[in-house]
Amino acid sequence: MTDTDVAPEPMTDPGPGPSRPHWFVRRVLWPARNLWRSLTSMRTALILLFLLALAAIPGALLPQRSLNEQKTLTYIDDHGWIGQTMDRLQLFDVFSSTWFTAIYVLLFVSLVGCLTPRMIEHFHSLRAKPVAAPRNLGRLPRHVTQEVDGTPDEVAERISTNLRGWRRTTTVRPPSKAYPDGAVEVSAEKGYLREFGNLVFHFALLALLVSIAVGKLYGYEGTRSLVADGEQGLCNTSTAVYDSFRAGNLVDGTDLAPFCFRVDQFDASFLPNGQPDMYTAKTRYTEGTTSSDSSTWKQATIRVNEPLRVAGDRVYVLGNGFAPKFTVTFPNGQQRSQTVLFIPDDMQTMMSSGAARFDTPAGLYPNEDERRSHQIALEGLFAPTAAFHGTLLLSSSPEPKDPYVAIRIYEGDTGLDTGKPQNAYSLDQGLIQQGRLQQRAQVNLAQGQTHALPDGTSVRFDGYDRWVSVQVSHDPAQIWVLVSSIVMLGGLLVSLLIRRRRIWARLVPVTTSVSDGPGERRTVVEIAGLARTDQAGWGEGFEEQARGLVLDPNDPDAARPSRRRRL
Repeated sequence: MTDTDVAPEPMTDPGPGPSRPHWFVRRVLWPARNLWRSLTSMRTALILLFLLALAAIPGALLPQRSLNEQKTLTYIDDHGWIGQTMDRLQLFDVFSSTWFTAIYVLLFVSLVGCLTPRMIEHFHSLRAKPVAAPRNLGRLPRHVTQEVDGTPDEVAERISTNLRGWRRTTTVRPPSKAYPDGAVEVSAEKGYLREFGNLVFHFALLALLVSIAVGKLYGYEGTRSLVADGEQGLCNTSTAVYDSFRAGNLVDGTDLAPFCFRVDQFDASFLPNGQPDMYTAKTRYTEGTTSSDSSTWKQATIRVNEPLRVAGDRVYVLGNGFAPKFTVTFPNGQQRSQTVLFIPDDMQTMMSSGAARFDTPAGLYPNEDERRSHQIALEGLFAPTAAFHGTLLLSSSPEPKDPYVAIRIYEGDTGLDTGKPQNAYSLDQGLIQQGRLQQRAQVNLAQGQTHALPDGTSVRFDGYDRWVSVQVSHDPAQIWVLVSSIVMLGGLLVSLLIRRRRIWARLVPVTTSVSDGPGERRTVVEIAGLARTDQAGWGEGFEEQARGLVLDPNDPDAARPSRRRRL
């Protein structure tokens, strides 16, 4: 950009060469320095950012052990040695794997090492004076030469005034061979915020990565299915109260934010095609776990994308369904009632399936073996709006207009006394195949209907409640994630919209003689501009803008360039 003549130095005898560097410098320090320079380059940071996004793909496509361990184990068993190899490669624990953590840490180090020198350099550039004018302004891509009235000092003052908002400096050059009468140079720069916005964007990206890491380390998520009857509640006191719980690496479950809540009512609206329109859950909650009087609890409504925020946690409604209520009357007249959750098999019609197990009343049978052989189990379907195809129960709408159940009634050992975990939504097929649990009836029941077994036991369908699946989420860094994202967007906009430009003006005095008097003082003005692209504000209209710089800002009659084309 600047022509500089450098005189060649005379050849001298180099003398004896320096001693060779120590092996530690050659083998350790130099390779370490080169490795650090490569790691902290912007190119490496972009590659690592791409690798981080690429490494997250298996975490989205494959089941993760932290979310559902049973599903992950089933996936591994179904795929044999391929699944076992994938497990060794930590593809089912992606976000806590060694290789994902290594990419994350390297990206963090790369950004810090890359941005810190740039920040220091930008700080120094803010304090530096604008670059002096090149010797040959005519070689720049934008260049205008004109002759105007006034001395160089006067014209320089006008140019400096018109460059309001620019960082500018005026330099008086003494007479020289190129300019016998001397010269005045004006240097101006604008657009320092462009680099500042670029740095803000990258530092905000760094803050975003740190915030996400802190959130993963100290955050947790727990899910629980609750019947929306105003009776069943959840107190966030232990991980044992959840159906599933995923905690960060630094969360042991002993210091959860204390609060309690329960769901009083759940309403769901649907479009004519059966697609869900809106979910609304009316809840009561209290911070802390010492208040036993639920009448003093606060009320809140949870909707889609409108969670309950309490004690620094968020409570979302993830899913919903129906919970049929059954009453079993045993031969001695004693009753057992249950409200059991049925899982939707078809989200468009909310056709659901589930199971229930009933133990016999104490004292009805003389010994434990006979008692276990007379337990009652139910398994079947629930239809919110019944539609029959012969005797086959179907559902025609997700809205509960005509609820029906189609159930199989079993008698025998339901496995309640074995101590082994069972699927809450289906019966143990092994017990059925072994004959320990035998089918006694298969019936369709409307709300309020009863079916009696030959031994005097009867099963009644009492109706239904709604149930909801709630998620309690704790992320201590969520506000910082939001702030970092907003700052990233702001920095990106600044770096894209701010225009980085330089402009120079060289003012050389000339004297023109007239026949009837002394010469008039005039000045030859050379103006040149430099920008990264023509889209930076200069294009074919640069000449018009440059000529406007030498106009007197206090002269209302001066023909100035349009506002849109101003510098």
